[in-house]
Amino acid sequence: MEIEALVEQITNQIMQQLTNQQALTQVKPTTSGNVTYKEGSASTIITGPSVARMIDHTLLKPDATKEQIIKLCAEANEHKFATVCVNPYWVSTAAKELKGSGVGITTVVGFPLGATSTFVKMAETRDALANGATEIDMVINIGALKSGDFDTVKKDIEGVVLAAKGLAPVKVIIETGFLEIEEKKKACMLAKMAGADFVKTSTGFGPGCATAADIKLMRDAVGPEMGVKASACVRDLDTARTLIQAGATRIGASSSIAIITGGQGAGY
Repeated sequence: MEIEALVEQITNQIMQQLTNQQALTQVKPTTSGNVTYKEGSASTIITGPSVARMIDHTLLKPDATKEQIIKLCAEANEHKFATVCVNPYWVSTAAKELKGSGVGITTVVGFPLGATSTFVKMAETRDALANGATEIDMVINIGALKSGDFDTVKKDIEGVVLAAKGLAPVKVIIETGFLEIEEKKKACMLAKMAGADFVKTSTGFGPGCATAADIKLMRDAVGPEMGVKASACVRDLDTARTLIQAGATRIGASSSIAIITGGQGAGY
């Protein structure tokens, strides 16, 4: 049996829950994925408040508590960040806290290694959507990419895009710290070919930080229509500005408040 059919069969009930949950939360994706980047459009004045709607306010630590997730949601609502980004277990909590706020809920799939099967990634995606997620950040199969098994990488991304069924943008984490330049380009092209909405630099759990050079490389690879998300080590407004000017249309950070207030963060 084809993997898509098998997942569909197993998750019929989950998809019914999804329909009910979407009606309940009334939280819509903050982007359709039809992102058009205009070179130079971010080059004049990039203020903290203007950056806020580009930030996924992030808490992915394994020891995060419910109280911390609730605080994260309150901060996101106060400052009108694009989304919160939380682990799958906390999606339903975030959905309750952000109901009707206009702030989206990003969660992660195949995180942080990308080494789970496509079947599992698809099931994770459907479960997350059923619980109220509005955006999906998936990790590519890094080992397959490094092995030159590009067909597996592409089909893996396609599986998650299929599972999202147009209900949520899919961001593909390529984990730049593990990749050579040509591998980064190839990962971006595979994500584009697979129908993803964004490419994203890092999980924050791997090596390295988001750099302007990587953002420019990724932007050049995917063109102006896809989103590019910069994550890892974005801790102040100057860094955010540099990445936006290089082509980023979304920022993943735990130092979100420091970024928009001109401070210096110390987190993810």
